[in-house]
Amino acid sequence: MSVPKPNTLLCTIGVSLFYPNLSNLVKEAQTDRVLYELAEAYSKAVKEQERRIDRKSERRVPDREWKEVGPLLRHVKPTDRLCGAEINSVTDLVGQGSIEQDRLHLFHSDTDDGEAIAKVLESYFTSLSSPWNVNIHRVEGLRDDEPDKFRTQGLRNLAKLFGEQVREARQNNRSCAINATGGYKAQIAIAVLMGQALDIPVYYKHERFNAIIPFPPMPVALDFSLWERASGMFIVLAKGDACEPWKRFEDDWDERFEPLVNRVSMDGKDYLELSATGQIFHETFRSRFQESKATNLPRKAKPDEKEPPKLGDHAYNQARKPICRFLERVTELPYVRYCHTTYWNPDLPESTRFRMSGGKIQGIYSDGSWCVKFEVFTTATDPAQLPVVVADLNDWLDT
Repeated sequence: MSVPKPNTLLCTIGVSLFYPNLSNLVKEAQTDRVLYELAEAYSKAVKEQERRIDRKSERRVPDREWKEVGPLLRHVKPTDRLCGAEINSVTDLVGQGSIEQDRLHLFHSDTDDGEAIAKVLESYFTSLSSPWNVNIHRVEGLRDDEPDKFRTQGLRNLAKLFGEQVREARQNNRSCAINATGGYKAQIAIAVLMGQALDIPVYYKHERFNAIIPFPPMPVALDFSLWERASGMFIVLAKGDACEPWKRFEDDWDERFEPLVNRVSMDGKDYLELSATGQIFHETFRSRFQESKATNLPRKAKPDEKEPPKLGDHAYNQARKPICRFLERVTELPYVRYCHTTYWNPDLPESTRFRMSGGKIQGIYSDGSWCVKFEVFTTATDPAQLPVVVADLNDWLDT
């Protein structure tokens, strides 16, 4: 049985199209009509962008001027180096039959130049005789003038965006490939590792290569059961720029988590944030889990097995209503029979999540000032199903 070709291409973006390619056109007198018009359009867009920056305009990157550049590039041979790494490599991928021409996702840096190049590429690929369906993604924090943000946020956000697009594609029965040709070297490395971990082909074209090449498989050894057990921690840390106290996860800590997080010291206390590698680990296994969970979750509870939430003998005060509402929502999940609170602290902020505790499923719910802990009773009859339920509950929290 033949494997279908990928029809969704995730493409990182660099700056070679502008620097040195189009910027060099402006520096030299052009006698060729096509190159002259291209240089004029590029120069016009640059001046408009500079004008907006000088005036501190809210929209610094012009739309119309940059999108006028893309169609002019169609008059240049797409394998010509002038067209830049992205057009060269995508053209090669289609030409050698590695992918089906359908959906193209462009991931650009958190800079004005990155946004401008994305607009040019979008207008180019959508104006072809067989146009692509193009989506542009800005990778927050991916900027080389802020190294710390680049490391802690930019690379993580790139991995997160890749994971989101791969999950969406698979949910719609589409297959993906990654073109890791454009962008920073670290960006390319993340793209390669992400593709290998998610088991999708990754391609790269060096400027000296005659053709684009696939990366050979790498021995990426990641532990699925480790993610299932700690899915609550990963869901919490994967949210935005989350930086959480390490103490909250101390009881569940495994030394294998160390390369997946960055430790940050604030006021003498340890905090955790997800590293780029950790984001890849999380996105990889979250995608894998969503594909396989239907066959691993316990059966649906019968109506007579469902019971209202049971609140222990605590003075919940004004928190009683939100706690009841949350536990009712948990109980509505197909395999949940009921919930029973076991702990209450009116002065302890926590991270809402689910975890394994003493062979049982424990839920933690907090509004940021108080927290309640509760046991979740399900239809599971096999202890091996419990980590699957925990992972599904955490996945539910994040949807």
